[in-house]
Amino acid sequence: MNKAEHIFDALLVLQYQAGNKNAMNLLVKRWHHRLCRQAFWYTKDMDTAKDIVQDSWGTAMNKLYLLRDPNSFGSWIRTVVNRKSLDWIKKNSRENTRKKEHIYLQEENSSDKEDPEEDVTLLILKAIKELPAHQQLILNLFYVESHSMKEISKILNVSVGTVKSRLFHAREKLKLILKKHKR
Repeated sequence: MNKAEHIFDALLVLQYQAGNKNAMNLLVKRWHHRLCRQAFWYTKDMDTAKDIVQDSWGTAMNKLYLLRDPNSFGSWIRTVVNRKSLDWIKKNSRENTRKKEHIYLQEENSSDKEDPEEDVTLLILKAIKELPAHQQLILNLFYVESHSMKEISKILNVSVGTVKSRLFHAREKLKLILKKHKR
């Protein structure tokens, strides 16, 4: 996200805090799809992800008045979605989550792919799915969502050093998994 988008979000937050309800509608339009993708990384189910994000917007509407730094809206709302997604995981059994991941992988495998580059991408996606959830999340935030380490530390509520460490360990484990698949 570029600086102009951060500024625009901050202005919308200030407008909402000043009582302009339409500002929240604009924030939803700007962020909803990204937040659904983030929640999907946890749940592997788009309907559940949408429910989590909808619940997160309810929280945002009630607590956005408490946000002191409007420039941090992006990391703040991602943190809300992150925590609600983790709560969902805690409520659902691990077996249920594994079944959804298996179905998701089967759907990916069933599509017709003849491009070798797509095969490599599929192999990497499968390898990422073998990582623990916290390592999948860190890779997603860094590589897919293009967040800086500082932004990730705010989203996950951990230090930048912890983000660096988790990213390093996720990369190393991913290398091992890919080597295993290569054989």
